[in-house]
Amino acid sequence: MKIKLHSFNLELKHTFTISRESHDFQETLIVELNSDGFSGFGEATSNPYYNSTTDKMIAVISKNKAFIASLSTEKPTEFWRKLQPLFKDDMFALCALDIAFNDLYARKQNKKLYEVWDLKIDRNPMTDYTIGIDSVEKMVAKMKELPWPIYKIKLGTKDDIKIVTALRKHSDAIFRIDANCGWTAEEAIENSFKLKELGVEFLEQPLKADDIEGAKKLYTNAALPIIADESCIVESDVEKCVGLFHGVNVKLTKCGGVTPGKRMLENARRLGLKTMVGCMTESTVGISAIAHLLPLLDYVDMDGSLLLKTDIAAGITINNGVISYADENGTGVNLL
Repeated sequence: MKIKLHSFNLELKHTFTISRESHDFQETLIVELNSDGFSGFGEATSNPYYNSTTDKMIAVISKNKAFIASLSTEKPTEFWRKLQPLFKDDMFALCALDIAFNDLYARKQNKKLYEVWDLKIDRNPMTDYTIGIDSVEKMVAKMKELPWPIYKIKLGTKDDIKIVTALRKHSDAIFRIDANCGWTAEEAIENSFKLKELGVEFLEQPLKADDIEGAKKLYTNAALPIIADESCIVESDVEKCVGLFHGVNVKLTKCGGVTPGKRMLENARRLGLKTMVGCMTESTVGISAIAHLLPLLDYVDMDGSLLLKTDIAAGITINNGVISYADENGTGVNLL
């Protein structure tokens, strides 16, 4: 099995701001695996919050290149199991490899990835579209630029309720709120009642991940469901979310790919938690992988490729929130 690495610096349509950072470009790494005339593609982005850079990912993959190449005949679960000890300090790199290998494996089976998993796609949820923190005027302009049935609104400012009140005047879409750890428990409880009146569906990670006592108080007293993000990173975190959150948002880059991500979602469902997968402003390579997990989800945030000025790949398509699969097998991806 041959390994090719492609690094890109993706330009965004608009400056993207959340409670802790802003950026105009997103660095990303595409892993391409070639075997028996087939190619599989995977992706992981850089992320300062999780100390992930493309240089670090390239270094750890290059260091283990010979061993990775020797695993071409493994099943994806075994591929991931054998690589995990080598990549335990860089789950983002493991994610890119895992997605690429799942894509490659499914293509060799002449199936789409969701078919390999025996999942049915007749009840797939629609994706939201993210509106980053900005002036109210610019946030409204972004909504008007792309009318959408569900918006995910980034908050974590002193004027959050005013922002949502203003946005609601311009749209009757479903609103989801992501404060990215920007509130206290008291703020979140108070805001939840006001936001419920404004048609908000749920709150995503309003508190810092280490605020366990605050999470207990919020879980008991909030007017809206609370979804974990920064508090649910790897497989062992899912059970810890019971009694603190109503659902979990699984990020493939954080947990190490679709292989552990699928297990996390299945475990969350068994535990009675709502399930969601989110993105990290990936190109269509990473977004297409998420699409194959849709049958396991209650909610999905897979708009990363829509936020880019220019995409680097073809694969799934998204129209007014509805996801359509590519004709290609595997995850359906090809680099442009």
